[in-house]
Amino acid sequence: MNQSKIDELKERLLEEKMETERELSTFAEKDKKVDGNWDSKFPQFGDTTSEQDENEDEVEEYLVELPLERVLEAKIKDINEALKKIERGVYGRCSECGDDIPLERLTVNPEAKTCIEHAE
Repeated sequence: MNQSKIDELKERLLEEKMETERELSTFAEKDKKVDGNWDSKFPQFGDTTSEQDENEDEVEEYLVELPLERVLEAKIKDINEALKKIERGVYGRCSECGDDIPLERLTVNPEAKTCIEHAE
């Protein structure tokens, strides 16, 4: 893979990271103590004396946001790993077999860790 293509994919990774962090920040805050961890904020639809339905809605939204938080955190982790591989000059190699990951796969999913054969 030539350097201009790597630079292009790096730029996409950085954009995806910013967008993912922006999405996370709509319902979570960065954990100041644990790098890479975010903490979902408990939604507040009204005051604490609100009706039971409002409280149930808050809990339901929080329970929806928790798994989304984990998915987005994992995406950021994968992006960071891909960026580190670029820095080390090993980007685009399958973590299972060491073969090159096809450019088509990296174009669709620049944070891919494996070739198609070893994809989960």
